[in-house]
Amino acid sequence: MSANGSLGALVQSFFLDHLICVKGLRPASVRSYRDTVRLFLGFVAADKGGRITGLGLDDLSFERVLAFLKHLEADRGNHIATRNQRLAAMHCPFEYVASRSPEHLGVCQRVAAIPRKRVAPPQTHFLEKDEVEMLLRGLPRDGRHALRDRALVLFLYNTGARVSEVADLRVGHLELGAHPVVRLHGKGDKWRTCPLWQQTAGLLRDLLESAFGFPASPDKAVFLTNGRPLTRSGLYKIVRRHAAWLDDPRTDRRVSPHTFRHTAAVHLLESGVEVNVIRGWLGHVDLATTNRYAEINTKTKLAALEATQPPDSSEASRTIPVWRSDETLLKWLASL
Repeated sequence: MSANGSLGALVQSFFLDHLICVKGLRPASVRSYRDTVRLFLGFVAADKGGRITGLGLDDLSFERVLAFLKHLEADRGNHIATRNQRLAAMHCPFEYVASRSPEHLGVCQRVAAIPRKRVAPPQTHFLEKDEVEMLLRGLPRDGRHALRDRALVLFLYNTGARVSEVADLRVGHLELGAHPVVRLHGKGDKWRTCPLWQQTAGLLRDLLESAFGFPASPDKAVFLTNGRPLTRSGLYKIVRRHAAWLDDPRTDRRVSPHTFRHTAAVHLLESGVEVNVIRGWLGHVDLATTNRYAEINTKTKLAALEATQPPDSSEASRTIPVWRSDETLLKWLASL
């Protein structure tokens, strides 16, 4: 394979054959790789002083990868977490290059060895139960989209679904009978089943009936705008419109659809639901991801503190239990 002139075909086969056919990635994941590759190729072309169409494999050097990562932070103002995400996204195409062009194996190995920068984990924000109650009470009950928006907010809180899972939700994924559940299509092409409250199921039934009549076609999107499926951006805007007043500048909390995912996890934990059940509820692959909610749950910590606090050491509390007094115990035994 020629070093130059093969880049275009290699990029195309990476996306169409490797990511979509072989790995079976979902569109959102493919777009994430696409955005990183597009940024990187644009940077390399600018650094070389030419056009992207004139690039070859030899132009994708280790030094340019390092310069690109520096460019992300210094010129684009990206956070370290974003820089790390872009680096992780570049590992896959360079591994693919190594498998298709062995003469570039050395460069690909050096790229794979670039370390992630250490960064503090992002702060996890959630809503307290009284805040959720106030939000739900304050949602409009009249208007063109009132029913849709109430169903959406309650569905987010009930399921802790990712915004992409809500955007992909179809009528056929819902079972709204006596024991309502929803099947969510999550990361890694994995499905999970989540129970629904009767209140959530009732709103969804009303929503589907008003939008499609009965019965609704299984392939129809559940949440619509002007007859078209809501996008991730559209879902975000709806949540912001109704919940922006709950933003907290003191903690940098900005309420978004993902806030309800964190909220569902924390409230399940506060209700005594076992962590492994919550992991399955949210679709986490790693239990460590779920365990972080135990770290931020102040109420649970306070309850544990109350349960384990030492006995009162004041004078009034220093009475000797009956079973600790020999004389009392002997008199009691004699009375038997």
